[in-house]
Amino acid sequence: MIRNSAIYLFVLVAFAGIAHAQDDDTIRVDSSIVRLNVGVVNRRGQPITSLDRNSFSIYEDGVKQTISRFEPTVAPFSVVMILDMSGSTLGFRETIRQSASRFVDALAPDDRVAVIEFYDKVNLRNDFTSDRKTIVNSIMVANGRGKTQLYKALDIALDKLKGEGNRRKAIIVLTDGVDTAVRDEDRDFLEKINEKDVPTAIKPEASANLNRVLSRTDQQGVTVFPLALPTGDPGKLADPTPMQVAMFTAARKRLEILALRTGGSLNTINRLEEMGRLYAAVAAELRTLYTIEYQSTNDTRDGKWREIKIDVNSPELIARTKPGYFAK
Repeated sequence: MIRNSAIYLFVLVAFAGIAHAQDDDTIRVDSSIVRLNVGVVNRRGQPITSLDRNSFSIYEDGVKQTISRFEPTVAPFSVVMILDMSGSTLGFRETIRQSASRFVDALAPDDRVAVIEFYDKVNLRNDFTSDRKTIVNSIMVANGRGKTQLYKALDIALDKLKGEGNRRKAIIVLTDGVDTAVRDEDRDFLEKINEKDVPTAIKPEASANLNRVLSRTDQQGVTVFPLALPTGDPGKLADPTPMQVAMFTAARKRLEILALRTGGSLNTINRLEEMGRLYAAVAAELRTLYTIEYQSTNDTRDGKWREIKIDVNSPELIARTKPGYFAK
């Protein structure tokens, strides 16, 4: 779990450098309005939640931007909870239900939550509501088995969030990161690769499914918080094949990219008993985020990477958000 602010900023800068090299996989942003969910911490990593619009300066590719909209940390969120109900989670459904309920308990009263489950199918258990009984009931009756349709679930979550207008938006997705269709694509690709090249052959950032989702999160200003389940890891097998390891590594890397590119954090569940605490930690993190919008002064849709930098008017404070976007 990414918590240390200095490490977080280093990773953002590192990924931004990678992103410049990905012109072939550009992420489309249809509007010059850019929305950011922004966290601010002090040098000890403690969140600062009392700032106002004048506390922030935003730069895109080094050019200062004008803040057109600002929402404080107390403004409500619309959140989609996505629950993995595929066959790999059958053995600990009760842990999932109890842990996800802790997330709901930690939300603010005006936050609106929709619950989606995915397995062979993707089902909307409840549309956006602030009724906690409805949300908890959806969590308790979530069920299923079979394959994993992670990216379809993310698409449906983004469809639902689009109807929430200008409300602040986030997705909390519980998954091991393995999407059945994407895994099959990775396997087909690796079967054509020389065995010695298998460990590094997959380029996770080139996934069409991932880039489609990233494009849509850019358009809406959605922050994604994956909770990575410990299931599916071939490292726990007695003798995993290089192909199994490569496919799982790529799936986890895509989760990491999804979190980083949207300004969220990847929370890795090493032991099932950690799940409830991590759900509560994500809910607490939501309550520390500001939302800032600006209209980019560069209206050229050239497909190039636009780097975003946020300064706070105190040298003791550090802001964190998504590192940028592709403008096309």
